[in-house]
Amino acid sequence: MKTTTKKLSDTKVEIKVTLDATDLKKAKEQALERLATNLKVQGFRKGKAPASMVEKHVSPNEIANETIDVAVRTTMPAAFEEAKSAPIAIEKVNVLKYVPDESAEYTATADVLPEVKLGDFKKLKAKMPQTEPSDSDVQEIINNILNAYAEKKVTKRAAALGDEVMIDFVGKKDGEAFAGGTAKDYHLILGSGQFIPGFEDGIVGHSAGNKFDLELTFPKEYPEKSLAGEKTVFEVLLKQVNEVIKPKEDDELAKKCGDFKTMDDLRADVRNNLEQQNSYRAIERYRDDLVKELVEKSKVAAPEVLVQDQMRFIKEDVTRNAASQGMNFDQYIERVVRQTPEEWEKQARDLAEQRVKASLVLQILAREQGITASDEEVEAKIAELKDVYQKSKEAMENLKKPEVKQDLRNRLVIDKTLDFLVTANNGDKRAKDQAKPKKAKK
Repeated sequence: MKTTTKKLSDTKVEIKVTLDATDLKKAKEQALERLATNLKVQGFRKGKAPASMVEKHVSPNEIANETIDVAVRTTMPAAFEEAKSAPIAIEKVNVLKYVPDESAEYTATADVLPEVKLGDFKKLKAKMPQTEPSDSDVQEIINNILNAYAEKKVTKRAAALGDEVMIDFVGKKDGEAFAGGTAKDYHLILGSGQFIPGFEDGIVGHSAGNKFDLELTFPKEYPEKSLAGEKTVFEVLLKQVNEVIKPKEDDELAKKCGDFKTMDDLRADVRNNLEQQNSYRAIERYRDDLVKELVEKSKVAAPEVLVQDQMRFIKEDVTRNAASQGMNFDQYIERVVRQTPEEWEKQARDLAEQRVKASLVLQILAREQGITASDEEVEAKIAELKDVYQKSKEAMENLKKPEVKQDLRNRLVIDKTLDFLVTANNGDKRAKDQAKPKKAKK
């Protein structure tokens, strides 16, 4: 067997394979064994006739077709190995020449894993994001607690900022009601900023039973393009005004929230929880930033077949989200994502390419650094997942499949490689410190 390789792109090659009589002899022997499987020859059990008898009872054309098929299938892996190319998907195979028992030529075009030239992974500039919550972050949580324990009392006075109102409203543009602009018995805290500018302020000063119109212009940057910058009228019926009476921000409130003696204890606990949440998000972002930077410093191309696979996964995720909200894919893209199909396609493709390149770079880094996952680590992960999914018979069965185990092994390797990347950039100590839960000071 002889091979020549033609590089069509960084991710696609065409290999020409030339086979001689010796190659075809081996292929013919296997072809006759295949043909014998369903052949009945007098004096022999079905499938047990020798090759010489099979050749006499099968047409030369059928033998030739089976032989070249076997020849291509059995020699192609070795041809790609000789060409030092790792095929992802065979695009097409063309038989150029075939002289039975003498010679054959064929070409195979395939998407292949690209050559990856890894950048310097020790000198990345990404920085761990800050995780210390601000005083305003803590106060926001305290305010939510105050709102949760607040009392609401019906009042006959005019509505003021901070009150809760119950309203019916219909939004119209050019005299016609527009989608999403109508509601009944809607509860709204005035000053919460849930509606476009002017809506909540326009209710202030009105009393229960009042009907009034609010002439408002939607912001130019409003996501719904049909309303952005447009003049509208909201017909509003104010049905009820509730005064919101918040509890005092004192030690008594803290005691209602758990095992806390003082408000300082509660604030310390809130700060600690926020810092843990921030730390987790910071580490994930730091990892992503490191990988993104490493991809930019590396030479790596994204094979189209892998990009298409990722785009399919992305679309499947969006489709599931759409179905959970009672919409199909197209409706979700238009109403929720607020993009045209072309805009979504471009964004999804960019994301898919990033994912493919990141995966290839991490695979090469893991290989170069000898990062692996042991059988014991894989089994430990499976045991962990069994505890989580013990009530799902389907999930428990899936965990027994070899392909699922291999997927878990790959994930463990990637996770270890990300940890290695963090360590290599001197971020390990801080990352570990960030991840440690801190006790609230009491």
